[in-house]
Amino acid sequence: MRARDLGLASCHTCGLLQKLPARGHGHCTRCGSKVHLRTPNSIQVTWALLLTAIVAYLPANLYPVMTVVSLGQSQSDTIISGVVYLALHGDWPLALIVFVASVLVPLVKILVLLYLLLSVQRRSLLRKTQRTRLYRLIELVGRWSMVDIFVVALLAALVQVGALASIRPGIGAIAFTSVVILTMLAALSFDPRLIWDHEEQQHDSA
Repeated sequence: MRARDLGLASCHTCGLLQKLPARGHGHCTRCGSKVHLRTPNSIQVTWALLLTAIVAYLPANLYPVMTVVSLGQSQSDTIISGVVYLALHGDWPLALIVFVASVLVPLVKILVLLYLLLSVQRRSLLRKTQRTRLYRLIELVGRWSMVDIFVVALLAALVQVGALASIRPGIGAIAFTSVVILTMLAALSFDPRLIWDHEEQQHDSA
């Protein structure tokens, strides 16, 4: 027996489990947010956001994140070149943090969302609990993917106080910010309850 079979749904905002009207949607009795048995057009919206994030991921890593102008000379750095620079100068902890948060986490989020979307569309009956946990994990860690953007913003604010140097965000920073926002929205638009929609098929075939 599933919550859907009883007309129950949990609020995505506050988590309250509640009875919905027969039409399958309404408003949360605690926080007033919209509540649905299933989020409308979840798969289509998630695909659109995810594919756009994939397109933005390449320029986010290939184009400069910031440009430093000092004494008439400028130097541009991508995320990867920044990681290499930090590692070569002995800042391994910071280099590791930037690499994980700025390269690895967005890539893992994209791959996990692709896996979840394809498994739902194929009506897979395997590893439902593990897939749900994967979704909760990427939803949790996604918000920590903006480390290098915060670093660029902080450096720009600090360095431009002086008169000898300035820091400007590059195209890569814009593309990377887009990737982070798009993957966060894709994770929010994906309805993990879809993973369990074909549970009854498993029991019928047993």
